[in-house]
Amino acid sequence: MIDQDRLRRAYLAAREALLAERTPAGHWVGELSSSALSTATAVSALAIARRHVEPEKQRRYTALIDAALPWLARCQNADGGWGDTDRSFSNIATTMLVRAALHLAGAQQRYAAALERAENYISVSGGIAGLRRRYGKDKTFAVPILTNCALAGLVEWREVSPLPFELACLPQAWYRFARLPVVSYAIPALVAIGQARYFFRKPWNPVIRWLRGCAVNKSLEVLRAMQPSGGGYLEAAPLTSFVVMSLASIGRHDHIVAQEGLRFLCETVRPDGSWPIDTNLATWVTTLAINALEYSLESDGTTGGTYLTPELIQWVADCQHRERHPFTGAEPGGWGWSDLSGALPDADDTPGAVLALSDIPIDEIEDYDNQWSIAWEGLDWLLKLQNSDGGWPTFCKGWGMLPFDRSGTDLTAHVLRALKAWGRDKGIAVERGFRYLAKQQRPDGSWLPLWFGNQHREDDENPLYGTARVLLAYRDLERMPTPEARRGIAYLLSQQNSDGGWGGEGNNRKPAERSRNEEAGRSSVEETAVVVEALLAECSLKNGISFDAPEKLREALEKGLNWLIEGVESGRFRQASPIGFYFAKLWYYEKLYPLVFTVSALRHAVARMALPPP
Repeated sequence: MIDQDRLRRAYLAAREALLAERTPAGHWVGELSSSALSTATAVSALAIARRHVEPEKQRRYTALIDAALPWLARCQNADGGWGDTDRSFSNIATTMLVRAALHLAGAQQRYAAALERAENYISVSGGIAGLRRRYGKDKTFAVPILTNCALAGLVEWREVSPLPFELACLPQAWYRFARLPVVSYAIPALVAIGQARYFFRKPWNPVIRWLRGCAVNKSLEVLRAMQPSGGGYLEAAPLTSFVVMSLASIGRHDHIVAQEGLRFLCETVRPDGSWPIDTNLATWVTTLAINALEYSLESDGTTGGTYLTPELIQWVADCQHRERHPFTGAEPGGWGWSDLSGALPDADDTPGAVLALSDIPIDEIEDYDNQWSIAWEGLDWLLKLQNSDGGWPTFCKGWGMLPFDRSGTDLTAHVLRALKAWGRDKGIAVERGFRYLAKQQRPDGSWLPLWFGNQHREDDENPLYGTARVLLAYRDLERMPTPEARRGIAYLLSQQNSDGGWGGEGNNRKPAERSRNEEAGRSSVEETAVVVEALLAECSLKNGISFDAPEKLREALEKGLNWLIEGVESGRFRQASPIGFYFAKLWYYEKLYPLVFTVSALRHAVARMALPPP
């Protein structure tokens, strides 16, 4: 049995905590974790650019570097390596980047002991071969890391694979046929890093050498055309830093792309000297918050709703991309993760925005026809993006060669839910989407997400998050009785931890690995909350306060809900875990994720248990 008073109090407390995180304008911005990886790449870019600029800028860049280095030193793990966040296990990629940054900054003697420990970690992790094993065929991140190390004099240029930057000169629509060695969002890295590799180690083949030489200026024009007004590619310090350091190293520090990139880095540094993995996820966390709160718990509209101001509704609508995007060539109609210029329209943020707009009662919108039109454009944009396998990719249709360009189960489920919310769930696209999900379900009943992971698992995958998010599509489209949904529920039930929650360390602890700031307990707020919400889809009401569900499911939900309630009462529900993947498996955590997911789970529990309205 669940104490209904405790549940209601926990829901109200969590909801108030989430509402308190709004900006004065009424939307949410959140706070991404600071990143050792981002900070290291920014230091390298500033250190290389510092060699070529006037004294005033030299002093500015030096001040930023001098503030960043102590922050990096504090983040070194006990094993000598660095993780992507201050709550992450060490990995060879970030450790190699920090080592390169310390060398380029001329700080070898000051941080000699830290570098010695880092060298030991890199050696134990396999060095360059270990880095290549981490990323496999995907050169999106391995080549930039090795380029950074080559610029620091730590590896030979022959270890850096050449990138065919001349292919960026092709018409954008041809990119998906060119079998590029990097993912769709990494064209700037292809150009800038490819040019640096060409400059320092030209190909022996005279034809290729001539071809690439002819493409230098043209590909730089492409690079500039892709640069957003804020100067930062994808609003991301790593990608922007790789572009800046590559151009500065070949004498193009004064190129407008490098100058704008440096401006972005100077403007996005945090007071403690670090950089986050991205500027913010404002659109994403705002639509997550709206969808978690929902407009009202009661049909008469007496509860909630006060946060959904006309200004907030308009803010979400204004985040829609209204022009063809220069970066991916995406047509108008989609939403990106931020309201900033560097965000790209994608198939996770777009359904999130469309779902948020669907929760608003018609009589609360002055110009409902306009909002309807905006949402409809978003749905049309999504339908055009569907891949031939029936699933939805993140950015570009037909890019299936590399991991983060393929269709994703979590993306597909999100799109299906958005289509249902606006009554467009009867077409062939929906059936193809569910066939894709059925094919992607693993033998144990789970689904793997594309953009979320669990660092405690050997494979870094997060089947808990993926399965829970896919099941919400089965819930919304009334397909819970299907065999696929039954297996998904059974999988979630089999994964509950002994403390009542899900995820976190669980039973998948990586041997001999510990994060430097490891949180107490085995479960995570984010994973427990999304699993509880998915399991609630299996329940119907009985006697007002009990779950009409099989005993095993009822017991699992009672334990899970009590874990969440206790988390709210103790304040643990604010504890964010690094479950998010940024590009190329770069870990991050977001301050609002545990709040948003807890509110959503508890709201559904309140509704399922027919409690009086708060």
